[in-house]
Parts: sequence; structure tokens; C-alpha cells
Amino acid sequence: MQANTIPDATSASIRLTITKFVTFTFLGYFTIGLSLAVLPVFIHQQLGYSPMIAGIVISLQYVTTFLFRGYAGSIVDKKGPKPAVLLGMSGFALSGILLFVAYYLKDTPALSLGVLVLTRFMTGFGEGLIGASPINWAIFAVGDQHTGKAISFNGIASYGALAVGAPLGVILHNAYGIGSIGLLIIVVGIMGFFYARSQKALRGDHKEPRQPFLQVLKTVSPYGICLALGGLGFGTISTFITLYYASLNWSGAVLCLSVFSLLFITGRLIFGRSIEIYGGMKTAIACLALESIGLLILALATNPHLALAGAGIAGLGFSLIFPALGVEAVRRVPASNKGAALGGYGLFIDLSLGLTGPLVGGVASHFGMLYIFPFSMTVVFTGFVLAVLIYYRQQRQGGLDK
Repeated sequence: MQANTIPDATSASIRLTITKFVTFTFLGYFTIGLSLAVLPVFIHQQLGYSPMIAGIVISLQYVTTFLFRGYAGSIVDKKGPKPAVLLGMSGFALSGILLFVAYYLKDTPALSLGVLVLTRFMTGFGEGLIGASPINWAIFAVGDQHTGKAISFNGIASYGALAVGAPLGVILHNAYGIGSIGLLIIVVGIMGFFYARSQKALRGDHKEPRQPFLQVLKTVSPYGICLALGGLGFGTISTFITLYYASLNWSGAVLCLSVFSLLFITGRLIFGRSIEIYGGMKTAIACLALESIGLLILALATNPHLALAGAGIAGLGFSLIFPALGVEAVRRVPASNKGAALGGYGLFIDLSLGLTGPLVGGVASHFGMLYIFPFSMTVVFTGFVLAVLIYYRQQRQGGLDK
């Protein structure tokens, strides 16, 4: 069925419609969040591998996500988002099966680690297919004019899921072992699959010829590079905060991740209209500056309370980077390529998170855990500088951002 937009709908009905579709994002990222805080510890402490190996295994998910983002965008543009969501939910269910097998093989570390590699690949497959598909499904339902709102709601769903999933994963791991997390992931994946089956299939009705994906990727890449640089702060917190806290003999690492996620959601809810009021680039510049400040506080923190404050400020800063830069990226491609544009743009956060493990893990292994947040702060600040340069280039060229 072609997209049936609802331009005259009330704001409440638009939010409800968007929420109905970004629920798929919540379910997908909930499964990711369940193992987020415990998997590095399982690999490092129970299987006996180094922090760098743990970081690499965690990051394999984002490599697969990177590879399948473009494929998902092609499916969305040609067939609509529903087939991509169905495939993604199937991938999450299979990742749960593999995680359970890895737990069963925990007494054979090399074999267990090998299965975990497959688990991360399958999780990345699911994330790659889910990534931009619910956003496009929502946009097809409510209209292109609500693109920014759809992206914002999708981010609330993803990081809200991480905020809920991460502490629940720790509770399950401590009580029943990581195998119980695998079983819950299977259940959630199956639920998401049948929920997607029940929804009406929509696809775009744009008549313009589609551009080649590489051309679309080139168009969105300046904004994607800024996103990638800004994403390394989140990647460092999500992947290494448990090991960072352990190295300092602090407790409550999962709370740090939850505070980041909760402030992220708060930023989306309270400041979501900033993109409409000030424009995407100005919003992104302010957010990258705020994230840099939060990471600096984390780097200088001498106690867990100060670290929580830094994580919260970083989460607040990161909150609008994706939608602010995403709106700027998507508006520069034809409507017939919106699926590919969002998929291509999303590649850069996958690239960022995929490189976080080996990069930050390498910093931790060679220089010590105390250096990971100064490093990530420097990278995010580089993103801030690049965003400023892009903004002034747009101003000189009479760009779209007002």
C-alpha cells in the first residue's frame, strides 16, 4: 500500500502514530541493551580475555550493522519498511539463541567466544535492518513534514530501551546468568516479529528516479562524519563504563549508563523543537559542545557522583545530534531516496560504534583505563569543530540552515 499521510491530524494522533512504529526500535534496542553492560564483563572476567578483545567482540555488532544499513535502505525504498523490520526481528531472535549457546559453552572459553562473535554479527544484522526502517514507516504514515519528529521519537525509543534493558540485564545476569538474557531476547524478537506482521505495509509513492546509493552516501557524508565523531562518546560509555568503574573500584556502573540514557531522553523531550527553531546545524553545534563538556567531567571525575554528572551532561548533549544532523542530511536528497539517505546516514554511527571498541580498547590496553575519556572527549570536540566549519560553509553558500 502507498503511504497514507495524515497532514490534518492532531499533534497527539501524530505522536501516537509515530510511537506505534518506533515501538519496533524499542524492542530491537531493548534486546541490545540487555547484554550491553554484562557482555564485556562476561568476556573479560568469566572467559578471561583482555579488555581490548572484549571491545573488539562488542564492536563486531556495529560492523555487521554498517554492512546491512544500505541493504535495509534499499528494501525500504523498493518494498517498504515492513519486510526489513520482519527480517530484523528474526535476527534478534536468532542472536538470543546464539547467546544462550555461548553461555552453555562458558567452560570452553575459546568456543564460547567464537559463538559470541556469531552472536554479535547476528545482533548487528538485526540492528542494521531495524535501524532506519521504523523511522521510514512512521514518515510514510504521518508525512515528510514530520521527519524530524519521527527521528527524535525513534531516538527516544532506542535509548529508552537501552536505559531499561541495561539494568534489567545486570539483574538477570546476577540472578540467573547470561543465558537467561539469551532466552528473554528470543521472546522479545518473536514478539516483535508478530507485532510487525500485524501492521499495515506502507511504502513511498514518489515518482522521482532513485539515485545510486553511493551518490546518496556522498551527499550525507559530511553530516555523517560529524555524527560518527560525536557517537564515540556514547560508544565509550556504553562499552567501557563497567570496566572503567571496576578499574577504580567504584560500584554502580550500570547507573552511569542509565543516567546517560535518561538525560538523553529528557533532552529529546524538552528540547526537541530546537531543530525547528534554530536549525539543524546550530543545534548540532550546541549539542557537540555539551557532550564534550560532559566527557571532560567524566575524565576528571574523582568519585562516582561526579562521573554520573558527567555522563548525564554527555547524554543531554548527545540527545539531539542524530536528528539535528539527520534532518540536514535527508533534506539534501530526493524524496525517493529518503530510505537510502537515512540508512546511509546511520552507517556513520555504526562506523563510530564499531571503531570505538578497538580504538578505545587499544587506548585502555596501552595507556590505561584513565585515558579513555580524555581520548573520547578529544574526538567529540573534533566533531564540534567540523560542525562549525560545515555551518559557516553553508552560510557562505547561502545554505539551507537558517
